[in-house]
Amino acid sequence: MALPKEETYTYVDYLAWDENERIELLYGAPVLMAPPSRRHQEILTELTRQLANFLEGKKCRIYPAPFGVRLFEREGDGPEDVDTVVEPDLSLICDHSKLDDQGCKGAPDMVIEILSPSTQRHDRLTKLNLYQRAGVREYWIVNPEDRTVQVMLLDSKGYLRIHEDYGQEDTAVVNVLEGCTIDLTKVFSPQ
Repeated sequence: MALPKEETYTYVDYLAWDENERIELLYGAPVLMAPPSRRHQEILTELTRQLANFLEGKKCRIYPAPFGVRLFEREGDGPEDVDTVVEPDLSLICDHSKLDDQGCKGAPDMVIEILSPSTQRHDRLTKLNLYQRAGVREYWIVNPEDRTVQVMLLDSKGYLRIHEDYGQEDTAVVNVLEGCTIDLTKVFSPQ
């Protein structure tokens, strides 16, 4: 389905777009996303597996893309008031009041983005700023090419700051989940 010919869009438009298209809505502007690579999906699957295993029986939930996150939606907002919807590769949500049938309203506790050649700038700048502004507590940027994970935490002034850099042989700590670690040897294992 072709996008409507309008200057700005809202969540009303987003809900009407083709479900098979990956589109994010940033401040009213649609951003088309390319389909992820096989390697991207392998990394996403392993991260999801490890996190889901840790979360079994706990209150927090992990949601892989496509999963709509309306970062700035507030109580009382209607779909016509929402102009930003992102689809992080992984969203961790511990507050169930943020969840509805369409996804998440407000900031997830943690977001993971897996870089691809076409999304590096978008994930490292645009999304970093969005997640920071929304109050995401922990943001991971996973680089399949370098086999690294950069972890950023929200500081007391509301800035996402680099907390740790991990390599392919490391065990990464999930800071928002006490006792949770991710075995990066499995995440980056040769396929």
